[in-house]
Amino acid sequence: MKILLYGINYSPELTGIGKYTGELASWLTTQGHEVRVVTAPPYYPEWKVRAGFSAWRYSRRQEDGVTVIRCPLYVPAKPRVLKRLLHLLSFSLSSSLAVLAQWRWKPELIILVVPTLFCAPQALLLARLTGAKSMLHIQDYEVDALFGLGIARSGLLQRFALAVERMTLRAFDRVSTISSGMLQRAERKGVNRDRLRFFPNWSEIARFTDVPRAPSLLSRLGVAPDKRVLLYSGNIGEKQGLEIVIEAADRLALRSELVFLIVGEGAGKARLMEQVYQKGLDNVLFAPLQPYEDLPALLASADCHMVVQKRGAADAVLPSKLTNILAVGGNAVITADPDTTLGLLCAQHPGIATLVEPESAVALIEGIERVLGLPALNQVAIHYAREFLDKERILSRSLAEV
Repeated sequence: MKILLYGINYSPELTGIGKYTGELASWLTTQGHEVRVVTAPPYYPEWKVRAGFSAWRYSRRQEDGVTVIRCPLYVPAKPRVLKRLLHLLSFSLSSSLAVLAQWRWKPELIILVVPTLFCAPQALLLARLTGAKSMLHIQDYEVDALFGLGIARSGLLQRFALAVERMTLRAFDRVSTISSGMLQRAERKGVNRDRLRFFPNWSEIARFTDVPRAPSLLSRLGVAPDKRVLLYSGNIGEKQGLEIVIEAADRLALRSELVFLIVGEGAGKARLMEQVYQKGLDNVLFAPLQPYEDLPALLASADCHMVVQKRGAADAVLPSKLTNILAVGGNAVITADPDTTLGLLCAQHPGIATLVEPESAVALIEGIERVLGLPALNQVAIHYAREFLDKERILSRSLAEV
């Protein structure tokens, strides 16, 4: 089958959506499909185009057996609301030419990965021109996140954006997303249940199985050997609300055996570092994103994983980092309300993680204390990962249902 994958994020981005889209494209190729990808140069989560790529030129190359067409885009150093919208619009406009040029190739399946919905019109038009089946795969509900997190506040704009989103979702042949809560949200937005598909993110289970703690890696990141590691690893942006981590570190400053290790990049990193400096905290360490081959060892070296997000992000976005935390048998404290997907996960699988109230440093500290009292290896998490997060199982099942 000829399959076109279309989305702003793609490999070699190490975190979030780009990682999964890249792995999906490579897997489809190994299954004998002919795959093309229309995407942007890698820029996330640093919000800076990676060396070796251009923000202003088109490029076409073979990457792991996949034809990858990269399109120009505007990447703001500080992605505030207006600049973020311009960023998404710039990719939508520049990629329109590359997408519509595929009508000669005649793809049989077009998968648009959201964000961004700005790319939906050209994806649907190409499907109409070629007779291809269209699939919208939702990694983030960008409209809900935009208003739920208070990034934008206009009521009139919100109603307009939700109406356009509703119309767009209903125009695709299939709509898939990564959690039960996000599926329910799609249904509430007017998508017929028979067109919905569950397509969760996955983990390469074998890579994360039986991984020992890595003192040498921790030492390289500045962690002393006698410390208990409270780890946050991933994007550092608005939807995480990592300010409560810094507040928790401030309240636990006298606990000399604890160190908060924040590994990642993102638009909010400089602000967090400034807060740590202003408070004079020496129990918080920052480190850049680590190579993927070091990720299992990093996750296995944490005594407590912090899966933190704001209340407004619940079921609009889902932290992809959790899949690998579970696979490695990590003990996590999750900030989410009980009626969200993450809250229901904790209720349905007791012991898989510790659930606490979001946006509360006191609740986060209580969760950390509970986690630190648990056995080092979380067998519930390991069992869940093997049963429900295996990459081959998920991809084989999900693509068969398209």
